[in-house]
Amino acid sequence: MIDTHIIDRHNEAAMANLRADYDALAEHLDRRGLDIAAIKAKVAGYGVAVPSWGVGTGGTRFARFPGTGEPRDIFDKLDDCGVIQRLTRATPAVSLHIPWDAQPAADLMSKAEEVGLTFDAMNSNTFQDQPDQQHSYKFGSLSHTDAATRAQAVEHNIACIELGEKIGSKALTIWVGDGSNFPGQTNFTRQFERYLDAAKQVYAALPGDWTLLTEHKMYEPAFYSTVVQDWGTNLLIAQEMGDQAKCLVDLGHHAPNVNIEMIVARLTQFGKLGGFHFNDSKYGDDDLDTGSIDPYRLFLVFNELVEAEADPDFAPMHMLDQSHNVTDPIESLMVSAMEVQRAYAQALLIDRTALAGFQDSNDALMATTTLKHGFRTDVEPILAMARAEGGGAIDPVAAYRASGYRAAVSAQRPAVSGAGGGIV
Repeated sequence: MIDTHIIDRHNEAAMANLRADYDALAEHLDRRGLDIAAIKAKVAGYGVAVPSWGVGTGGTRFARFPGTGEPRDIFDKLDDCGVIQRLTRATPAVSLHIPWDAQPAADLMSKAEEVGLTFDAMNSNTFQDQPDQQHSYKFGSLSHTDAATRAQAVEHNIACIELGEKIGSKALTIWVGDGSNFPGQTNFTRQFERYLDAAKQVYAALPGDWTLLTEHKMYEPAFYSTVVQDWGTNLLIAQEMGDQAKCLVDLGHHAPNVNIEMIVARLTQFGKLGGFHFNDSKYGDDDLDTGSIDPYRLFLVFNELVEAEADPDFAPMHMLDQSHNVTDPIESLMVSAMEVQRAYAQALLIDRTALAGFQDSNDALMATTTLKHGFRTDVEPILAMARAEGGGAIDPVAAYRASGYRAAVSAQRPAVSGAGGGIV
């Protein structure tokens, strides 16, 4: 883990400037009728889960170029995830992917306690064949034409629930790669009926306090059709399943220029927004660092989320889901977690009374200007002060690099082969 003295030294060197910036921002916000301490408290209490698979180097469709010191197993992954939380104080939970991360529950709990983490949603894997499985998912899983293959996929999802119960998780996320690559390859209606029937079997196995999150994706790995291709189909699934079923929105799983913030509003309106996978994209499911391409869109999503916070029962799950091909994954995940907090803080600054008035009077210019006023405010002093007061680093990336963590784990973890291709 990161030596506390390194964080302390970095914070001591930066605190005077941070205090000056924070006090200046407090004065500015006070003139706008905003309490900086209240906003800071909300930011400090806001967390986004990190994906266990995100701390490894990703890959392209053509090749994978591994980084140094990559985690060998879930316990190395939890070490890396613990570093992210230690420095940012923004990622208190980790989301596991099964069977990649399957280990005895007691061992997982012990390691999580050691590194100061809890467990977020469980993720099943029926988009990839495992060495010991009997039936292949090449032509689908929960929607496969073969009943035995569907049963195998159902059994795997139930096993994820059973492990999750033992480690304190409260949700299962299902994403399937099922679809088709050629017109006529599959009957759309019968395929969807098979998916619904299998998903209902998984839903029936949920504990009473769990949520089933289903995730839509427009394309990939199937390119002609995808079983759960958009938010409309995802909403149909959630409504068909029951109250414990909700929709998960991955920011990269839509066509370019789709109005994702409107999707958020629609799913929220009907009580079916269950969670997010935060990332960014230029073309499709690029899985780029959150806020690296379109930070304004991220802010607009949070504008809808803050609007919905008035409902005390509104509590969607938040997680990062990224592929890191040219950066240190720990650094990218730290920056992304901070960008999520930034968008949240900016959305908290919006004058919602004024915005509602401009909307009701059809004053388009002043309505959009009101939004931009929040987005253009530099909230970095709030984020940094929340980290410092929570025991994190004012500048997490600088502290991480000074710690020598990557070099240290590289000496312990053997180099990973770059052979093979495909996104991991």
